[in-house]
Amino acid sequence: MSSGAPLPRVTITYCTQCRWLLRAAWFAQELLTTFHRELGEVALRPATGGVFTVEVDGEMLWDRAERRGFPEITVLKQLVRDRVAPDKPLGHSDAKAAAGASDAAPQDGPADADLPADDALAADGG
Repeated sequence: MSSGAPLPRVTITYCTQCRWLLRAAWFAQELLTTFHRELGEVALRPATGGVFTVEVDGEMLWDRAERRGFPEITVLKQLVRDRVAPDKPLGHSDAKAAAGASDAAPQDGPADADLPADDALAADGG
């Protein structure tokens, strides 16, 4: 790591009562894999009360309560990219956006096949 400006920090705040840790960790893994040179860290911050938010250096990118759901991973990557590396191509994530995906279209979260097996119950809140 160079001695230049510090790299951005992503903070994912998730509800422990809702058992959203694995969902938050999956999003963190995806962001760290995609932006391994552009991000300084991804922090997981436990909370309660149904909270699920994603921030970059304190700027809110996604709030589950406001957007009425979880982001699609392609949408989240685009939002992070726009803040930390605007010129970075995202490959298939950009292709899906061009085909008509909307950044305001929430989903219930990653498909069960994308989550670790022990999160299948937590994925639907159970």
